[in-house]
Amino acid sequence: MSVVPGNLDTDRQPPMTVPLQHFVVGLGFLLAGALVGIGSVLDVAVGLATLAHVHLLLAGWVCLTIMGAMTQFVPVWSGTRLHSRRLSTLQLWLVTVGLLGFAAGLLTGTLTALPVFGGVLLLGFWTFVYNVGRTLWSLPAYDVTERHFALALGFFLVLTALGFLLALDFVVPVFAPLSIGRAAVIQSHATLAVFGAVLTTIVGALYQLATMFTQTELRGIDVRLRRIEEVGYPLGVALLATGRLVGSGATARVGGLLVAGSLLGFSVVLGRRLYETQVDWTPMLSRYAVVVGAMALWAVLTVSAWIADPLARDALFGAPGTVHLLVLGVIGFVVLGTLYHVVPFIVWVHRYSDLLGYEAVPMIDDLYDDRVAALDFACFVGGTGLLVAGDLLDLPSVSVAVGGLLVLFGALAFSANLAGVLHEHSPHSLVGILFGTSAADSDRSASESDDTVTEQ
Repeated sequence: MSVVPGNLDTDRQPPMTVPLQHFVVGLGFLLAGALVGIGSVLDVAVGLATLAHVHLLLAGWVCLTIMGAMTQFVPVWSGTRLHSRRLSTLQLWLVTVGLLGFAAGLLTGTLTALPVFGGVLLLGFWTFVYNVGRTLWSLPAYDVTERHFALALGFFLVLTALGFLLALDFVVPVFAPLSIGRAAVIQSHATLAVFGAVLTTIVGALYQLATMFTQTELRGIDVRLRRIEEVGYPLGVALLATGRLVGSGATARVGGLLVAGSLLGFSVVLGRRLYETQVDWTPMLSRYAVVVGAMALWAVLTVSAWIADPLARDALFGAPGTVHLLVLGVIGFVVLGTLYHVVPFIVWVHRYSDLLGYEAVPMIDDLYDDRVAALDFACFVGGTGLLVAGDLLDLPSVSVAVGGLLVLFGALAFSANLAGVLHEHSPHSLVGILFGTSAADSDRSASESDDTVTEQ
């Protein structure tokens, strides 16, 4: 069972409601995205449902989780104070309102609303970039995780700017006078989103999480692969996005090979950490094991596709038919596994850490229900497997629909399990977490500087 690692400075973390707000709202977007996706498969969705589905899952569930996790763990890992707690709350509601309006505009065909809510989304993400960027800026030096986070913030800036221009182009012809077409901008935007902002953050975080929660260290080939990835991966993302933007197949090909090769190497690093783990197997590690296989398979399948044509529309996220393998098998399972530790961790620290030595307290992994965790794992693995098989083997649509339903059921079970942690163990109710910081948070952080000291 897990305990709080001794090298984490938990006194540096923000009030528990700040990251938990992001995670709870993100889970809402996960459920909404799954519902829209099933509607698309059953051909009952309306408007630009596929685009809404992608944004609800990636911009909503995944990115809000990343925002909450960075807000929580950059101060903890780096031993510094978050630049501004108020901005961390503002960023959440700007992104939430912006994405809800943006998705509604896509589903209803109200295209004139897209630039308005796209602008709100842009402001929310840029607030996040500024807040975490100022937090990182205060550090004297960066470790491997902090370097990846800094790069990810840069990718967030560029991809959201392109996203806003794409939203504006629905109403005003932004790209018509330019030599760069809308389709090329979409490819570059999607590349920077998935491979830039999201996967750069994930890889950086896993260097820390995979060693910390297996109680192992990088050694031998791990260190060499990490050095290659640290240079090759961000360079590859930049070349792939640029090549797709300007229509240069050669540039995109080199970038794509660097991206796929770096992720293949990282899957070896992660797999070795899991193989050498010194702790009991947990839901977090089980889900990371799925990531190893999915990442390696995605990279192997993608190399040949990107050598052939990295600009092809059906090769946007890798080899044709690998979108669910990447988005659910890699990104989704990282988020699921991480949340199975992060949410109980935050609650445990605020509820039980001060009681250590005075009375019996549960361990972190005792806070959630193991049976529900096993159920949602089975549903996600089965559902993802059917969706991936449907993509690669052209299975009947009923198989894909069953896969989508399994993913939805897994999402419901996962959300219920984490909601149970909050209901049973958190000092705050779900409503209290979502809409306010309690006196308990204020008392816990009274010794830290007020935001007005650090904000400009």
